[in-house]
Amino acid sequence: MHFPALGDLILSVPAVLWAITFHEFCHGYVAFKLGDPTAMRAGRLTLNPLAHLDPIGALMLLLFRFGWAKPVPIDTRYFKKPSRDIALVSIAGVTGNFLTAAFCGVLARIIPGKFLILYPALGRFIVLLAVINLGLGVFNLIPIPPLDGSKLLYLVLPPRWLGKFFFLERYSFLILMVLLVSGVIQAIMSPLISIMLRIIF
Repeated sequence: MHFPALGDLILSVPAVLWAITFHEFCHGYVAFKLGDPTAMRAGRLTLNPLAHLDPIGALMLLLFRFGWAKPVPIDTRYFKKPSRDIALVSIAGVTGNFLTAAFCGVLARIIPGKFLILYPALGRFIVLLAVINLGLGVFNLIPIPPLDGSKLLYLVLPPRWLGKFFFLERYSFLILMVLLVSGVIQAIMSPLISIMLRIIF
């Protein structure tokens, strides 16, 4: 398994903190706008990374370019249209990550090339920021609880399948670990992220 170089690890720390913080902030902000004050009351409607940090998930993101944060609490009883609003809240975090990656592409185009040659660490940071945000976004779209993709799956599964899916949720962490250790998730994510990076840059 390939580990990032020391320089990349150092540059990745602020990128990881931003990715997980903005991801969870977007969840909480959209939920708040839809009438749910739970995240705000829990002190999670903030850009302070300490409020959202999951140490293991952050380390995974730092080393392997996919991971997770501490989930923002949501109370669906506040939602006027639960099915729609759960989907909007679920997709909000991923959208925040993809928008950050797109912004990196814009920065790479507007910053003069000579400046990036003089300060190569800046160019590398922009690339790493995009890679890490894409990694977090794509990983969270996997339809396995508690990742965001599973919430979207609730909307399309026939009612007769939901019971089986909820049963599967008990073993979701084990399933994720097996898929990670076996390399299945990496095999799926790497080509997707490569394509997205080519589009962005």
